Amino acid sequence: MEPLRSLILAAAGNDVIRRAVATAPGARRIVARFVPGETVADALAAVKALAADGRYATLDYLGERTRDREQVERAVHTYLRLLDGLAERGLSGHAEVSVKLSALTVDGDPALASLSLGRICEAAERCGTTVTVDMEDHTTTDSTLAVVNDARRRWPWVGAVVQSYLRRSETDVAALAHKGSRVRLCKGAYAEPGDVAHSDAHAVDLSYVRCANLLLEGGAYAMFATHDPRLVGVLRQRTRWYGRRPGIYEYQMLYGVRPDEQRRLAAEGETVRVYVPFGEQWYGYLMRRLAERPANLALFLRALVSRS
Repeated sequence: MEPLRSLILAAAGNDVIRRAVATAPGARRIVARFVPGETVADALAAVKALAADGRYATLDYLGERTRDREQVERAVHTYLRLLDGLAERGLSGHAEVSVKLSALTVDGDPALASLSLGRICEAAERCGTTVTVDMEDHTTTDSTLAVVNDARRRWPWVGAVVQSYLRRSETDVAALAHKGSRVRLCKGAYAEPGDVAHSDAHAVDLSYVRCANLLLEGGAYAMFATHDPRLVGVLRQRTRWYGRRPGIYEYQMLYGVRPDEQRRLAAEGETVRVYVPFGEQWYGYLMRRLAERPANLALFLRALVSRS
């Protein structure tokens, strides 16, 4: 599968394929499975639908590594409109937002990143919801955590993210695992060198469970981001072991991935939050989802050539 995965990721940068996908009616149905739309209105509609069957959302305006301040301002303004929309529709209790710092700054400028994040946090506070700062590749881990820690001085509810495939993650979790600290734990999706990240899937899973134990033991509000049914089973055992009841931790899954499992967990009383991406830059996100599960590629290709 690895060569196929690499081929799919290479397609993420191919403008010819991107244009074909953007104009193929059948392919748009596949896109809609993972990305509910390009506009704030589309994102709000997705939150309303999720809330109707007991699920929550975290909303990500797609885009990263911005090149100029105009793009930064566009991203911040979109988040502000999104948060206002949640409040106006009475959905603030059902959704928060996720942000990538590289979308909120230029050339990694930490001062601009903090300023942009602060504007979004102020709006989230007014609207009665929260913000989680996504983690990107390992070269940004220290700078991202520094900005998060700075923001937490005023907004202690700002969420941090830890990726269990990084060898450093248990140390990071130990520093974050305290009462009131919101921490999303995921496996990680970037291609990283072996000296900083585990390459063996089993080692990544073991690290995930160790990090989960630290979060539960420390009293943090743990946000377990995984679709792995085996890991979900282990986590349900560990939450009971530490005496944690639903509502003081949550499970997170991607929009369009294992929706039946999302509904099942929610029906059993678990808090389930769905990561909902939206925006014009959906193509790269779609390719990453296909790369994670290349079996979806055949479905996608059939839709691409469909005329209906």
